[in-house]
Amino acid sequence: MTRYFFHICSRTERIEDREGADFDTVQAALAEARLAAREILAEDVRKGQVDETRFCEIADERGRLVARVPFSEALR
Repeated sequence: MTRYFFHICSRTERIEDREGADFDTVQAALAEARLAAREILAEDVRKGQVDETRFCEIADERGRLVARVPFSEALR
């Protein structure tokens, strides 16, 4: 298992995931990132302030960027 970290980024800020979560594959981490993006967007809709330009950077336990998931991708 590998620990992955999900950093939420926008044009003006980056919220670092300091805990991370363990997944068997990078595909499982990608699925989790898409689910988290959907949940964040749903909360944004309830607040009336949607920003589809944000994205999630997935980094491995060594800090290497392994994927970037645009929030707009989570809407599909």
